[in-house]
Amino acid sequence: MNGKVYIVGAGPGDIGLLTVKGLACLRRADVVVYDFHLNAQVLNYINHDAEFIYAGKRGGQHDMTQDRINATLVEKAKEGKTICRLKGGDPFVFGRGGEEAEVLVKAGIQFEVVPGISSAIAAPAYAGIPLTHRAYSSSLAIVPGYEDVTKKESSIDWARLATGVGTIVFLMTVKNISMVCQRLIENGRPPGTPVAVIRWGTRADQTTLTGNLDNMPEIVKENEIRPPAVMVVGDVVKLRDTLKWYENKPLFGHRILVTRGHTTGFEPLEELGAEIMEFHTIEIVPPDDWTDLDKAIEKIDSYDWLVLTSVNGVKFFFQRLMDRNRDIRDLKGIKICAVGVKTAATIRKYGIKVDLVPEKYNAEGLIEAFVQEHGARDTGHGLEGVRILLPRAEAARETFPHKAGELGGEIDVFTAYRTVKPEIHGKRLKRFLKQGKISIATFTSAATFNNYMEIMGEDALDLLKDVLIAVIGPVTAKAVEKAGLTVHIMPRKATVDAMVTEIIERAAKKQNN
Repeated sequence: MNGKVYIVGAGPGDIGLLTVKGLACLRRADVVVYDFHLNAQVLNYINHDAEFIYAGKRGGQHDMTQDRINATLVEKAKEGKTICRLKGGDPFVFGRGGEEAEVLVKAGIQFEVVPGISSAIAAPAYAGIPLTHRAYSSSLAIVPGYEDVTKKESSIDWARLATGVGTIVFLMTVKNISMVCQRLIENGRPPGTPVAVIRWGTRADQTTLTGNLDNMPEIVKENEIRPPAVMVVGDVVKLRDTLKWYENKPLFGHRILVTRGHTTGFEPLEELGAEIMEFHTIEIVPPDDWTDLDKAIEKIDSYDWLVLTSVNGVKFFFQRLMDRNRDIRDLKGIKICAVGVKTAATIRKYGIKVDLVPEKYNAEGLIEAFVQEHGARDTGHGLEGVRILLPRAEAARETFPHKAGELGGEIDVFTAYRTVKPEIHGKRLKRFLKQGKISIATFTSAATFNNYMEIMGEDALDLLKDVLIAVIGPVTAKAVEKAGLTVHIMPRKATVDAMVTEIIERAAKKQNN
């Protein structure tokens, strides 16, 4: 049986503008065929194995011709696969989605169209320009700007367009902007008509220029504006000074690199206008061998303390507990220690009370908490007879196990999960760093930084020389500084929340200065 093709609009760039239905199609896809003019971060929402096919189509340069794209959609569908044809903006607004749908119909392939938010409406909105307004314009036209306006037979009726429409939005018009403005003036649009050009609308590097039909071509040339850009013509552009909101956000213009596998905790940065770029340098996987932890689970009632040092440790331990046909009832009488408030909150979701949360979220803080809890001293006693189970990452510091042993405690340390370097290339991240499009890079562990170094190769250090570096904890800071880089942000508390707060405060100070 043939598969099915979902022709999905990914929106103009802001990842939050991807529709719920578009996201659902993306997550069920076996194959994703995607274009250049979309935020590739949407691909991070796929949490299963899928085939990714880059269709290119950037500024007239094509990695795949349209005919080849069409053929690929048909071929993959005939293999019985579900395909997500992911296109920037809306697939039926100058996106050739209609042509692709026609090909699928001829081949007998089922398809659905999932509309997306077009840059024609999103870029002006993010620039503070409403396309219609009772006091300024009640009509709208969206026109391709790439047509050769010098040809004798144009598909655009310039005479009617120039004077018959209140607001005109031109897509893909930068290269032809002089001729477009000239045609409008020649056909009756006043030279002083307000014009805005918005490049990379809805993204961290959004640039908005305003002028009029007479001077906008020169303004675009002076500012070296290149595609992709949207041009808005009409009196509604006058409202930008009053209504611009996106560019007024305190973190507008910042693109922040996140190198761990999930961005929970970074949401306040996005709310304040920053764009998050995920580049996962670590992947969390189960241990190679469960034998030791399984033995500990079988005698779980022999322990006095269960110490969980991370959210991942909680998830992997409890999953294994249940895989071994056990549950939380087997933890009766065992005290639970959680390192960090997020870890504690995750434990509580299982219906379990947390008995101890150290004030400092590291090995030293854990030692201090146990010393205080048991009245232990540095005299080699205080934890005699106390049995501790510590399921944790495969590679972790030995500070707490060593000290607990010195104080007379019996501690079993077993692997609950491993962090590995994912098989990814850094081509896109390298391009962004070289172009100065990353302002802050965050590293939440030494592993995230060390893996970044390996993935980026010989260019790794040079790429970060002009980037602010934020880390969690002195161990991560040491790894960064050992490589010869400077750590600019390290919160006192070793949490993402604390790091995010420091980033916001630093940005506020810079803005005030």
